[in-house]
Amino acid sequence: MRERVGYLPELGEEVIETKILTFTGRNEVLEIEAPLLTKQQMQQVTEKVKKASAEVLKSMTITEIISIIDQAVEVFLDRNSLYRKKAEQLLPIITGYDEEMIRLGLTSFLKKFRKPELQRFVVEDLGNPLLLDDFHPRAKKGFSKAVGPELILHVWAGNVPALPLWSLISGLLVKSGNIGKVSSAEPLFAGLFAQALVEIAPQLADCLAIVWWKGGDEERETEMFAHSDVVVGYGSNQSLEAMRQRIPVSTRFLPFGHKVSFGVVSNKALDSRKAWTTAHHAAFDVIQFDQQGCYSPHIFYVQNGGAVSASEFAQYIAHELECFEKRYPRRVLSLEEMTAAIHWRNQEEVTSYTNSSKQVFGQTEHQWTVVYEEGAAFSPTCSNRTIKVIAFDEIEDLLPSIKPYRKYLQSVGAAASPKELFQWAKVLGKSGVTRITALGKMTSPESGWHHDGQFNLLDLVQMVDIEQSAEDYAENFAPYID
Repeated sequence: MRERVGYLPELGEEVIETKILTFTGRNEVLEIEAPLLTKQQMQQVTEKVKKASAEVLKSMTITEIISIIDQAVEVFLDRNSLYRKKAEQLLPIITGYDEEMIRLGLTSFLKKFRKPELQRFVVEDLGNPLLLDDFHPRAKKGFSKAVGPELILHVWAGNVPALPLWSLISGLLVKSGNIGKVSSAEPLFAGLFAQALVEIAPQLADCLAIVWWKGGDEERETEMFAHSDVVVGYGSNQSLEAMRQRIPVSTRFLPFGHKVSFGVVSNKALDSRKAWTTAHHAAFDVIQFDQQGCYSPHIFYVQNGGAVSASEFAQYIAHELECFEKRYPRRVLSLEEMTAAIHWRNQEEVTSYTNSSKQVFGQTEHQWTVVYEEGAAFSPTCSNRTIKVIAFDEIEDLLPSIKPYRKYLQSVGAAASPKELFQWAKVLGKSGVTRITALGKMTSPESGWHHDGQFNLLDLVQMVDIEQSAEDYAENFAPYID
């Protein structure tokens, strides 16, 4: 089976070289044919995308753009559409994730980009969405308009299917030309979405491109960086640092590197009636895309003093992970991932022999591991359904352990009373955490969330101000002046 991916504007008679990426899974072999542009072709594409977006996107209203995106998302939410069927058929082969997990994950993710959510998205960052269309009065007097860059280059990671939509849709909302570089790990979805978008709104045909090149290809990256106004990069901290060194000083760089997340469970969520539900939600956050996202938990801190103890809660999570394994089997791990998982588990088992409070749940034949420990230091697991449960007394007790990870912290899944939620949020926010959500929702950020504490749209635009003095001075030259 072979599938051509990506999306390119019309380049006339140009012959486009392709690279074949091979994926094997579900007893099928899938060959992905990805467009590989020359430096000259890259220049042609960037010029075409810039020109078209200036003429088309920037002349559209934000309401029109939101409506088009909403229609494209609706196509992918329709399980009978050819685009949705293709995504459901091919993504499990490409990623190795369970078909049902892909199906549910896509629906949950795509719903965040419907019209009402996009409207909230824009209001969250800009307050007044019409700032993207024209100059509007500001409270400080004068007028302002939000102007998106000519060209945004997105360099995407492939750890979670469909994740590129966050930045691609953000780029469209600020009326910029967009070129996305897909990952070798998941090169499909962004191109499918671009095709559906252009099918709905043919006028956008030359306003975006979805391309591929091998990660770390300095020649192609340097060429694209030189033509971009903003580069949005996803990946490991090492790859982002290498990228930063090749990006011109005049080009804005928005990097999104490795982050770590965890959960906190109050003893108020640990009575005999609520503990099982809490554990179920915690386990769901672990199994969703096998902890490959920055927002996936590695540790659950569980407060002492509940009717269900922290060690018992660890057993509850182990039970729920086993139940989930029957419904959503873990993907087949690479040799490197399998080696890391075995090494991590062996280390935990060895140290449990000398630590009477430490327990390791799950046998080697299980596709998950839960470790319970008292007073352990904060330490990320090896992912792929490996989790630690650590008992604590007061939220302040966590601070010395998480402090060294301050710049890497992102999401916290909380199961706490309303009073505790806000008290804990203050403490965790000061420690570097940028998102607090419910258990069971850690892998599903709300539309318009502040990604790593930053703005999605506001960081892309520049504000153009007309000061009150300019408006007053212009009155001297009005045709109606006496």
